[in-house]
Amino acid sequence: MTDDEKEKTRQPKLLLQELAEPSATQHGIRLLLLRDDLTHPALPGNKWRKLNYNLQAARQQGHHTLLTFGGAFSNHLAAVAAAGRLYGFRTIGLVRGEEARPLNPTLAQAALDGMQLRYLDRETYRRQHEPAFLAALLAETGPVYVLPEGGTNALALPGCAELIPELLAQTDFDAIAVACGTGGTLAGLLTGLDGQSKALGVATLKNGGFLRDEIDALTRTATGRQYANWSLQTEYHFGGYAKFSGELLGFIRAFEARHGVLLDPIYTGKLLFGVLDLIAKGHFRRGSTVVAIHTGGLQGWAGFRQRFGARSSWWPALS
Repeated sequence: MTDDEKEKTRQPKLLLQELAEPSATQHGIRLLLLRDDLTHPALPGNKWRKLNYNLQAARQQGHHTLLTFGGAFSNHLAAVAAAGRLYGFRTIGLVRGEEARPLNPTLAQAALDGMQLRYLDRETYRRQHEPAFLAALLAETGPVYVLPEGGTNALALPGCAELIPELLAQTDFDAIAVACGTGGTLAGLLTGLDGQSKALGVATLKNGGFLRDEIDALTRTATGRQYANWSLQTEYHFGGYAKFSGELLGFIRAFEARHGVLLDPIYTGKLLFGVLDLIAKGHFRRGSTVVAIHTGGLQGWAGFRQRFGARSSWWPALS
């Protein structure tokens, strides 16, 4: 694929969708959904933003192979595999857990995109940050560019920060909200905001309060600063990462019926549930414009249907 062809895969302008929600109207809030999930068909939302400068660094350092880590249904693994196909890198994915056949939809697509899949038991997988483990791994694979689980590192932040001027070119806002798994996207947004406007993260992990320290550490590394213009909400995880409930699925279904927008049950479903609940509780000042970011993640629905279809009478029909 040529550079021109790659560029054409990206939508040049962010799409903002106004959400007519009764609770927002009642509390005098203008609620917008930023459709970052539409900016790149193969690398939607924050996954592209996190990878962009890492891919440039890998190329500049002369690497031809990307190596990364993720669970069996990981959006990040899927994105790295797609990036490898689009930008001419070999990719290796170290998958948490035992190999299962047939491959689930996420891993099957990653393999089609050219990713070499290797499996690590959970105890070994937890060693991914240990220098000795990484040294032994690189001795086996040869030179590779290592991307951390979830794609969050110092080079992920400037890609996420670029969303702020893109957004401000279209509208002013008082608060911006995003789902948090590793905290990298929120940290990048904070550096882009540079202390202006408020940012809100909705943790998708149970006991996600540790993310506060993680986010502060990331912004200190990137800018030498910690920011005070943000908060982390930890009450909307629905039991933990990749956990869901009938209430959450019902919310996602009703949201799609109202707005024609599909959310995912890992990140954006929890984000919008939390934002609307906070609006109803008067969290945002009357007259505020609040922007919630749709970061993508819809590829995961295929795996949810495969794993849990019998537990729900409704799963979205994806093209």
